[in-house]
Amino acid sequence: MKIQKITPFLWYSNEAEEAAAFYAGIFPDSRVIRVTGVPSAGSTKLVEFVLFGQPFFAMSSGQPDPFNHSISLLVNCDDQAELDRYWNALLEGGSTDACGWLKDRFGVSWQIVPNDLIPMIADPDPVKAKRVAETMMTMVKFDVAALKAAYAGTAG
Repeated sequence: MKIQKITPFLWYSNEAEEAAAFYAGIFPDSRVIRVTGVPSAGSTKLVEFVLFGQPFFAMSSGQPDPFNHSISLLVNCDDQAELDRYWNALLEGGSTDACGWLKDRFGVSWQIVPNDLIPMIADPDPVKAKRVAETMMTMVKFDVAALKAAYAGTAG
């Protein structure tokens, strides 16, 4: 795996290998590259993996701090079917939050969002942007059609 200048690094108490395999099973162009035991560091393991072609590292080594909302992984989706597929897979054993956020069974926060969301919220027409933002705030999992209807002003 080519080392990038910036690579996400996730620290798990002891499930890094399981988490990487779980994620690689969900997303295309994803795989676990290598699991390495760290010599003279007890049960510490480094896990190199790729999600959507993006390199990641993870470590199992008695996580000192739990994952929280301060950082999340954002997945942009082309349509409702893709959004539903990733949402449902990542939610297995996890919990929902608001506005397209969920926590997977390992405690990692994910945002599963339609590609059009940010452009709609960033629209220079403040009325359109406000309708989308207000609609978004009522959702747990995003409903692409409802967001687009809010944007178009046809939500009923």
